[in-house]
Amino acid sequence: MGHVVLFCAVYLVLLFFQTCFSISSVLQDQERDRISELPGQPVNVGFDQYSGYVTVNQTAGRALFYWLVGAPNTLGHKSRPLVLWLNGGPGCSSVAYGAAEEIGPFRIQPDGRTLDLNPYAWNKLANLLFLDSPAGVGFSYSNTTSDLYTAGDQRTGHYVPQLSQIIYERNKGIENPSINFKGFLVGNAVTDDYHDYVGTFEYWWTHGLISDTTYETLQAVCDYGSSEHPSEECEDAMDVADAELGNIDPYSIFTPVCNGSVSQRRHTKSRYVSDQEPPL
Repeated sequence: MGHVVLFCAVYLVLLFFQTCFSISSVLQDQERDRISELPGQPVNVGFDQYSGYVTVNQTAGRALFYWLVGAPNTLGHKSRPLVLWLNGGPGCSSVAYGAAEEIGPFRIQPDGRTLDLNPYAWNKLANLLFLDSPAGVGFSYSNTTSDLYTAGDQRTGHYVPQLSQIIYERNKGIENPSINFKGFLVGNAVTDDYHDYVGTFEYWWTHGLISDTTYETLQAVCDYGSSEHPSEECEDAMDVADAELGNIDPYSIFTPVCNGSVSQRRHTKSRYVSDQEPPL
């Protein structure tokens, strides 16, 4: 019964992406989408997995890809919260980044064929729903090109709070809402130029990634205006900060970088420049 409750909760979340469903269809989709075992995964992982597509616009042929990872069976699905994880972008897959590189249950091994358990996986405490959104990101797709990207910024600092606001507003006045919304979390959020500058420079400085002098220079010459068109002095200060950071991943400063044939270094300025966003 816990499996059905969890799967229904997932569909209620996806309802806010304009999908329609019935209980009978949920039960059918549950069995169809169940993952018995991923290629190369360890045996007896102790949690359930589901993956598939949810059609959000029948006319446009638009469907979103999801991967649901349950909490350990010993904990029980029903007693654990459901966390919807959406990576930023544009162009960042929640499966490729959030699930495969950050908080998901597995880590891909160097041979590219086997998986190991992630000791820091969030599904140890919660049921995780990874969703590739919007259509066109990751495995999500659309058969038409019209209205693929709506007006406005699609990055996580915007659409996670916006989705949270919709759920909050629709829950008003309902004693026992279908979605027991508790809050939201965003990391490396793009909100507005001023606060993004303040937060980024402060993060670098408080984590010992840049010197006091560089931090003071960034504050002085980057006027917290448009991050798309910074001043020449701000660009120069960014270059100094980039050199001081060295070859680390600023999105995960405590983990080693990949030393493959392609450089994994993410320069500080790619935090703002849209054509240097991380790939799919």
